[in-house]
Amino acid sequence: MNNSKTTYLSIGSNLGDKLNNLQEAVFAIQKKAGFITAVSSVYKTPAWGFQGDNFLNACLSLQTFLSPEQLLEAILDVETSLGRTRNLEEGYQPRTIDIDIIYYEYEIIHTENLVIPHPNLQKRRFVLRPLADIAPQFYHPIINKDTRNLLQECPDKSVAEKTLLKLYKSKEELFSKLHFITIEGNIGAGKTTLANMIADDFNAKLVLERFADNPFLPKFYEDQSRYAFPLEMSFLADRYQQFTDDTSQFDLFKNFMVSDYDIYKSLIFANVTLQEEEFSLYRKVFTFMHKEIKKPDIFIYLYQNSERLLSNIKKRGRDYEQNISSEYLEKINRGYLDFIKSSPERRSLIIDVSELDFVQNQKDYEYILDEIQKFTVSLP
Repeated sequence: MNNSKTTYLSIGSNLGDKLNNLQEAVFAIQKKAGFITAVSSVYKTPAWGFQGDNFLNACLSLQTFLSPEQLLEAILDVETSLGRTRNLEEGYQPRTIDIDIIYYEYEIIHTENLVIPHPNLQKRRFVLRPLADIAPQFYHPIINKDTRNLLQECPDKSVAEKTLLKLYKSKEELFSKLHFITIEGNIGAGKTTLANMIADDFNAKLVLERFADNPFLPKFYEDQSRYAFPLEMSFLADRYQQFTDDTSQFDLFKNFMVSDYDIYKSLIFANVTLQEEEFSLYRKVFTFMHKEIKKPDIFIYLYQNSERLLSNIKKRGRDYEQNISSEYLEKINRGYLDFIKSSPERRSLIIDVSELDFVQNQKDYEYILDEIQKFTVSLP
């Protein structure tokens, strides 16, 4: 990057959701300060200088157009946004986030508010160990030794334990880790809308359920007992064929796949709508098909209460949906929740969107993305 400067930052947290605090800091630094080129592994280290919970620590390499003073200001803004307020009397204390400038190129700066290189970095294993991941041969401009030598000579003998946890430079990279996300929900929950939004914002291949022309659907809402079995069998056949076709090949120009349905919904709806003998037959066919289809990396369920669902259904104005009862929607909600509870092997995330409007309100949409982020970051 022309005229940009290379700087190295240390980040740490020992309060709250430590890993997500670090991840939020990475995203915020990228947004406010420059372009992150490298992220170290995450290390678990004991509290340094005080008694407290273990820290999670990492180091970043950042390309920035900001001056050292501007970079410090941006970092303080990030810390404040994540719940930390620095003060002169603070000393060593537990903190949600701690961000320090380790190096700014090879510059030597000593002002009232800023000292670079960081005056204590050679004494801190929790800084040097992750820094060695991304800048092993970077020379300290005063001590004139590289990171590897500083680490070997470090007087701090505490253990910096490398973890399997990982931080991501961007949300695009984070979501790409998943390969395949399924967004599910009751009728009118907004799953298709959310899937479209995520696909647009993060360059994902969109897999949508196609059922608008199903000839049994309007008839089912008029006479459920008569048309339930042909409707569910028709849906199952269509979903199996569509899902297999849509997920069998990954799009090389997309980061991941996002779907607005999981084929397992067929069993959930069938269990609500079919008689016992019909469901027994249906389940045999479903089990055979389900073995062959691609499973999502995470399963997101958008929960909405029945009152809100009925309001959404009324707004979108599909004639054949207007007679859906709240009792039917409650059964579907319970079916999904029972499915999630009985399938602990699935990576399932429930997000209550009853009070959210993620289409009209950007903060509500960002809240959902944050919930997905928190859940995803913690996955092995």
